Amino acid sequence: MATLSPILPTTSTLTWQNRLDHLLARWGWRRGEHRVAPGLYALGNPTPDSGVFVTANYTLSFDALRAALRGHDTYILVLDTLGINVWCAAGKGTFGTAELVRRVAATHLAEVVRHRTLVLPQLGAPGIVAHEVKKRSGFRVEYGPVRAADLPAYLQTRQATPEMRRVRFNLADRAVLIPVELVGVLLPLLVAAVILRFLSGWFGVWAAVAAVLAGVVLFPLLLPWIPTREFSTKGFLLGGAVAAPFALAMLLGAPGGIGYHEIGGAFAYLLAMPPVTAYLALNFTGATPFTSRTGVKREIYRYIRPMAGMFGAGVLLTLAAAVMRWVGGG
Repeated sequence: MATLSPILPTTSTLTWQNRLDHLLARWGWRRGEHRVAPGLYALGNPTPDSGVFVTANYTLSFDALRAALRGHDTYILVLDTLGINVWCAAGKGTFGTAELVRRVAATHLAEVVRHRTLVLPQLGAPGIVAHEVKKRSGFRVEYGPVRAADLPAYLQTRQATPEMRRVRFNLADRAVLIPVELVGVLLPLLVAAVILRFLSGWFGVWAAVAAVLAGVVLFPLLLPWIPTREFSTKGFLLGGAVAAPFALAMLLGAPGGIGYHEIGGAFAYLLAMPPVTAYLALNFTGATPFTSRTGVKREIYRYIRPMAGMFGAGVLLTLAAAVMRWVGGG
């Protein structure tokens, strides 16, 4: 007879260590380490008739679920999503049919509960083929609301209202994504700043900072209001708007009038800055309700080469301007 896997205890109380973990996760500190062990958890004192809720092993996902289930005696089945949240893991396939079936078998869930229903978060649906789960595990998939906070109301009727099904992505939802993206670009930005300090002075450094901040700060904040539907073209438009003042300053600030050096410098900013912003904008495709996996792939194939070409041309113009300045002694 197979030995049952241990059922791990948990509570609905979030400690200060949990909240510190959430803060560090938001800032990208040891990004892959904010995870809990996969397996079956008992919240309160569940019985064989208690519900089973499925989530990812990302600490923010797990903690949001257990906190929302305060006062309920239930089981939480945690899938191994490599420390990735439900939505992103569903897109990557780690919150998927195979892992769900494997975890049901590994925890001997059929011997723990009498019913055959699994409650999954709605945002996990892209990775799950419900009829395959039923066929391979014997458990039926039921989708709960988008937000864990709506679970108490949902459990009263087991019916999700249209509002519970609606995916929101308001200003606060977008702003919370900024810190981790900002941390991720600090080192490349520092390297670029050092190089640009020698090539084009502090003006070039500030241009690089502006292009990066446009991609990781302004873009998520202004996302709904930037024209076009594609993230890449949105990024190009925003990057172009940020680059324009630098190009104009290059042209209008020349003490001896506009020459080849000033024109080349202006084009360098207009060519190099927009693709940087557009490339960084693509990082938000996996964290918004505005895109699909096929749409993201299509964007990447369509725009990565133009991004690389424009950026390369801008770099070459910057190098050429630096060489002309050194040769001319300017």
